[in-house]
Amino acid sequence: MASLSHPAYMQLSQQSVIVEPIHQQHIMRNDRHPFSTSDDNVITNQIQSTHAPDGREVDVTSILHLCEDIFESSTVGTILESNNQAHMDALEDKTNIVGFRNMLEALAYTINKISCEISCKCSGGGDAHAITLNLLNLLSSYSWDAKVVLTLASLAVNYGEFWLVAKIHQTNQLAKSIAILKHLPDILEHSDSLRPRFDALRNLIKSMMDVTRCVVQFKALPPQYITPDTSAMSIAIAHTPTAVYWTMRSVMACASQIVSLIGFGHEYLASTTEAWELSSLGHKLSNIHGHLMKQLSVCNQHIDNNRHAEVYQTLVRMFETSHIDNLKILKALIYPNDDIMPLYDGSNKKRVTLDVLRRKNVLLLISDHEMPHEELSILEQMYRESRHQPIRMEGQYEVVWIPIVDKLTPWTEAKEEEFEALRSLMPWFTVHHPSLIDQAVIKYIKEIWHFSKKPILVVLDPHGRVVCLNALHMMWIWGSLAFPFTSSREDALWKEETWRLELLIDGIDPTILNWIAEGRFICVYGGEDMEWIRKFTATARVVAQAARIPLELVYVGKSNPRERVRKNITTISLEKLSYCWQDLTSIWFFWVRLESMWYSKMQLGKTIENDPIMQEIMTMLSFDGSEQGWALFTRGTTQMAKGKGETILTSLTQFDSWKVDVEEKGFLHAMNDHLHTLHTPYHCNRIVLPGTSRIPEVVVCAECGQTMEKFIMYRCCTD
Repeated sequence: MASLSHPAYMQLSQQSVIVEPIHQQHIMRNDRHPFSTSDDNVITNQIQSTHAPDGREVDVTSILHLCEDIFESSTVGTILESNNQAHMDALEDKTNIVGFRNMLEALAYTINKISCEISCKCSGGGDAHAITLNLLNLLSSYSWDAKVVLTLASLAVNYGEFWLVAKIHQTNQLAKSIAILKHLPDILEHSDSLRPRFDALRNLIKSMMDVTRCVVQFKALPPQYITPDTSAMSIAIAHTPTAVYWTMRSVMACASQIVSLIGFGHEYLASTTEAWELSSLGHKLSNIHGHLMKQLSVCNQHIDNNRHAEVYQTLVRMFETSHIDNLKILKALIYPNDDIMPLYDGSNKKRVTLDVLRRKNVLLLISDHEMPHEELSILEQMYRESRHQPIRMEGQYEVVWIPIVDKLTPWTEAKEEEFEALRSLMPWFTVHHPSLIDQAVIKYIKEIWHFSKKPILVVLDPHGRVVCLNALHMMWIWGSLAFPFTSSREDALWKEETWRLELLIDGIDPTILNWIAEGRFICVYGGEDMEWIRKFTATARVVAQAARIPLELVYVGKSNPRERVRKNITTISLEKLSYCWQDLTSIWFFWVRLESMWYSKMQLGKTIENDPIMQEIMTMLSFDGSEQGWALFTRGTTQMAKGKGETILTSLTQFDSWKVDVEEKGFLHAMNDHLHTLHTPYHCNRIVLPGTSRIPEVVVCAECGQTMEKFIMYRCCTD
């Protein structure tokens, strides 16, 4: 049991002694009952000795709603307001329950008895502590929350009746007669001078309601997630009797004020002494409320942790279990109840239920609410293409966007607008609102599905089984042709592939595919050094003319293209240096497909030693990781020659030394032979991979086969 000497409960005893007017003293003697330290155990035991609950249940929440409505409606500022029909209807909905009405019939006598007891004691005078103990004995068979709510209800009845008569006495003859007997016209006429007292009364009632809500909330905590021996819960249980005691003491103080309003003239009522009494009690209850709220917050966090752990383990078990369809899994991930429609159909712009996904292949697009525009643009294009041929097998899937947000970060109006703007761009299904996703589900997605920051695409089959933890790399490489996005399908697609320009360009630019079909020589080049680009393109055109070959130059920039690449595109176009993609999305897609190829091969266990395509991918990524330019010359499906910026430029500059071999070997073969003569054993290759990727422990150099050193790089590019 908590000691009544706790600072939260002893504030009143530390106040100065107040000299009351003589005619107030007979109303409530010793209202400020100071407890010395030696009295604490005695008083605590007295409070506990009154408690003998018999297990009866009371719907305290509904009664508290009624009390709250009475107190909010019964103030000087609101008694002259008109009726609010919407408010009355809402209150009717909360209380118009047969069981609740029957319970109130049984409790009406008890509430009236409490009201009479308080009114009589206040009118006749008496010790506040003794009267409070008497009330506790009267309510001994009830739980602590029921005791305080029923006592509060008795005050609400008297307080509400007082102000109801004040509200209608000018238009109702019966109310007018009662108001005259209660001196109400005199009170209302001098309401300005009584303002301090009314304010103190209103503030104390607010404090009583706050403490009572806390007591009720503690009683309503789910026992399956928190036990009485939990530290915060045990502290709250120990403090509850004292909190109830002081709330009931405050009820009597308020009742005493109502009696004094009726019993004396406005000259006496103008005194601020009693208002100070109410303020002191309000301060004590505020301290108690603050202490209880801290414990309630700890308890709620404990409950949340346990509930999230339960939901998390349920998810783990569900994904380990076979199901007839995918609906149970989808409900666990998105929203488990049937009270709302949790999905938004981006194509029809309306909300729908999860049933639209039953027994379908579902691709869960998981990201935060700031999904990159490039990824969304490409995904939208692929999705719409799959919808154009719905009878094909690769079109038999649905996409659902699951936005992941930090629950600890406030959800602002600006974030809401960002979310809605992003959702409006998606033609597939989306979760109606991020708040629907449970914290335990977010934890599961992060820990089991390895979601961090970069979007992932988790594939569920019609039975809800996970067939791919992230199909984005397959989607970037092959689009919907990768359906059903399984590892076996991924492996089969790679077996059909060879290292060729079509693999690099597929789905990006049909113009280049046409050049390939026409048998032209094509040079794909990149980098950010504009001076090198000018030298290289000019030299390449001179060599092409000398070798009499049809050459097309294509600038593909750099991965994660930014302002420098954009400026290069503008310059290349204005100076007509070569062909280039005007939008950065195409450049981004070119490089993200290469990264996806690397990731796909890595997932399948491929290395540069056992997979020639993997070696070529690593070489291209090392080109991008260097600070200089690079170029890849190709013709047809298999012929290629490539090199870093200075090496390839040197080879072109020295064309006269190897042009004699062009007629015999062909341009690309002759170029490769010359590049080999320029090769030195000294090199410095770098591969820059996104920090959100699952980086392997060992990566070998595509040029020499040695294990590469691993560094961590933090980059901030504002160009």
